[in-house]
Amino acid sequence: MAEEEEYEAVLCVKPAVHVYRVPPRASNRGYRAAEWQLDQPAWSGRLRITAKGKMAFIKLEDKTSGELFAQAPVEQFPGIAVESVTDSSRYFVLRIEDGNGRRAFIGVGFVDRGDAFDFNVALQDHFKWVRQQSELAKQAENPEQGPKLDLGFKEGQTIKLNIANMKKKEGATGNTRPRPAGLGGLSLLPPPPGGKSSAPVCPSGERPSSVSAPPQLPGTPITDSLLAWPQPPAAPSAAAADVWGDFAKASG
Repeated sequence: MAEEEEYEAVLCVKPAVHVYRVPPRASNRGYRAAEWQLDQPAWSGRLRITAKGKMAFIKLEDKTSGELFAQAPVEQFPGIAVESVTDSSRYFVLRIEDGNGRRAFIGVGFVDRGDAFDFNVALQDHFKWVRQQSELAKQAENPEQGPKLDLGFKEGQTIKLNIANMKKKEGATGNTRPRPAGLGGLSLLPPPPGGKSSAPVCPSGERPSSVSAPPQLPGTPITDSLLAWPQPPAAPSAAAADVWGDFAKASG
């Protein structure tokens, strides 16, 4: 399978920049923009940052025609291809190449400080993406070398268990009272608090043991009057009335 062709992406465009001649650096102390002739720029135009694969390119072009004035390939940032000056945040030193192996250093200055900030951030974001892609490629080639999740105890590491709360929970579950069993092995619900317990309901087909039929003597028929109605009291006898009659006569 053929590799996908890399396309050129535009990272940043700034319409107004100035180019300055940079004197040779006498020591390693860094470049200073104050040593340039800032009031006499050698060239003015627009700046465009593009990216193709892992490489970034800083292109200085004409504002009107877009003709390329100079180009600085950037392999890494920060690096020797792009350096900041020591006395300002709006000026940089670029290493430009003509494609034939010749190189030169020029100074670039932005009119606005915000443009210089955008220029710096565009390069940082691109090479941050390049580093992430390199790390992902290494992990894909050697997946076993990636970081592994270690869930084991370290040396001297302990854990704490609250046994007291566990015992309380077990005691609470052990104190539950069983439901009382009714007649025939059926379990009955306990009475509500403050209420009276109702009489147990007998299962179908059974009669309560407390209710029994009256005994029947041999030869005596059971009638409804004996079971349901009480007998009226007996009337006073005639002899008792005669006694009280004699007493009434004597008193009279």
